[in-house]
Amino acid sequence: MRSDAADGLLPAARPGTFFSDVVPGWLSAAHDALREPGRHVDAKADTPVWGAISERSFEAHSSMQGDGSVVWWLIDDTDHRLVREALRMERERTEFLAKTSNLLLASLNLERCMDVTAQLAAEYLADAALVVVPSRGQRLPVVSCLRGGSPVRSQESADPDDVPGLGEALRGFPPVPSRWIDPAVAPDWMVPDDFGPVGSIVITPLPGHGVAAGALVLLRRSGTAAFTDGEEVFARLFATRAGAAMSAARLYAEQTSITEVLMRELLPPSLHQISGVDFSGGYRPSEDHERIGGDFYDVHPAAVEGEASLVALGDVCGKGLEAAVLTGKIRNTLHALLPMADDHQQMISLLNTALVNSHHTRFATLVLASAVREGSGVNLRLTSAGHPPPLIIRTNGEVEEAATRGTLVGAIPEARARTAAVTLAPGESCVLYTDGITEAKGGPLGGTEFGEERLQRVLAECAGMPSEGIVERIQMLASQWVGKGRHDDMAVVVISAPRTQHLSAVNGHTRGRYTA
Repeated sequence: MRSDAADGLLPAARPGTFFSDVVPGWLSAAHDALREPGRHVDAKADTPVWGAISERSFEAHSSMQGDGSVVWWLIDDTDHRLVREALRMERERTEFLAKTSNLLLASLNLERCMDVTAQLAAEYLADAALVVVPSRGQRLPVVSCLRGGSPVRSQESADPDDVPGLGEALRGFPPVPSRWIDPAVAPDWMVPDDFGPVGSIVITPLPGHGVAAGALVLLRRSGTAAFTDGEEVFARLFATRAGAAMSAARLYAEQTSITEVLMRELLPPSLHQISGVDFSGGYRPSEDHERIGGDFYDVHPAAVEGEASLVALGDVCGKGLEAAVLTGKIRNTLHALLPMADDHQQMISLLNTALVNSHHTRFATLVLASAVREGSGVNLRLTSAGHPPPLIIRTNGEVEEAATRGTLVGAIPEARARTAAVTLAPGESCVLYTDGITEAKGGPLGGTEFGEERLQRVLAECAGMPSEGIVERIQMLASQWVGKGRHDDMAVVVISAPRTQHLSAVNGHTRGRYTA
């Protein structure tokens, strides 16, 4: 007898027919294995086998009878197998996306992100993959990769709108379904060498931060299965992660470029002798902000021979980009105020007004020094606005503190400062510095400040030294003091009256010279 279920499942089964002629090969092989001569089989043993019958999946269980016959029970597990297969694929895809994120986020280099994106897509999603980013001028930057190969970069002279879906993807529009794209329209530059005929194409945007980071193109060879709707959705999930990483890399590159421009503009200038006055400076940014600091100094030579050159040294509150922007604003404002450089109080008042009325909430300390050669000496006018007063090194080793004080710049509506007049004899120097030097912590115990007293003792040992030597001495000792510890920005400028003789202008018009 045959049941209706058996009749529908195995229509060839008839009384007297052989088992192997009725059932599929996988079940016949399992049956023969149970009936091998000499094989001892536990009647209770049940080792299931699996296979397909008429596009359905079955789990077959055996049972040995007392007369040596075998009874098979078939359980339709098609739905369970489909669920297990879907779960397996979902796990594999989740692992792939996690791997993708880790590899892409491991680098903030845009070209590296493009290479990884193309290679991963070719390995797991298609037979070949291309990453296309918006054009630079007349060319499209492209990275292509064959499965099992290495990424290849190129610059293509192509119009993305000539390829259906590519122009839209580069502009961030939703992807065109794969079935709408005729593989025959793929241009030569899109198909890698030795790839052969293209069977199907997927083009999807690489979403970025606000704008598309590029487009991902997936290719499958003719004769292979076309992309399914589920595979296209998964490709978009992959593209989302790749686009985010590429966009982050592009933003990082742009910020790095901006930072480098700021550095070139904000780094203190190299100093030299101007009109018989020696100027030397040194700058060391903090360990926490090695690229941009809040300390600054500038020396503005006099426009007319015989007038004073202006030195400005300051310290902006805080660190980072905002402090750097304010530093640039202060330096530009001081440069604009040079016509009134002979009046320090007026310069400080105007600078203070500009800062108080701006959107910045930061303040700064500042010291101005006007220096002019008079005979063999140098006359100085020194004005401190909330900044440590300059220190004067006399030839006998005494260190004096200039009698100048003032309020912070940019903190209150009115900034007041007192100017001190100082004369440097040949071999004497004036030291302007920021508190990053005196407040640097280190020493034998690691937490002691360098301090003003220690700085003055160091300067006393520098009596008679040239300005460059004094700067190097201060920087060396401060660096040794902090060791590998953290510290603030350090800036120092030394103004010296050199031990020289003045020579008159040769023709009465050119500037005079000074002997060494």
